[in-house]
Amino acid sequence: MTTRVYCVLAALFAANVNGAFVLNGSPRFTNGSTALGMTKLNFGGKIVDAKPGTPIKNACAKAGFKPKYSCKKGDCGSCTISVGGSRMKACVGKVPPEPRLKSLQEKGLAVK
Repeated sequence: MTTRVYCVLAALFAANVNGAFVLNGSPRFTNGSTALGMTKLNFGGKIVDAKPGTPIKNACAKAGFKPKYSCKKGDCGSCTISVGGSRMKACVGKVPPEPRLKSLQEKGLAVK
């Protein structure tokens, strides 16, 4: 009896190696709306996909948004931007993880 249970569990684990669950024939990803775990950033209508943990200044440059900064260490605070309502320094800040709310996943985090 126990060997049968282990065989079933091993088969389920082998079928679920890539992290996708199959319900009613359609794959369902566990990490949100995107399969790669990218965070959408909304720069005044222009949406950019960025990997969480990458420098926010690279995502800003990708969107054509240039925050002003002079010290490049986060000391002066002249590069402070708002990402999804929280303020961060663009010269040292990182892209936040993908939000859990579906509306923010679709529209992206607003960057001002």
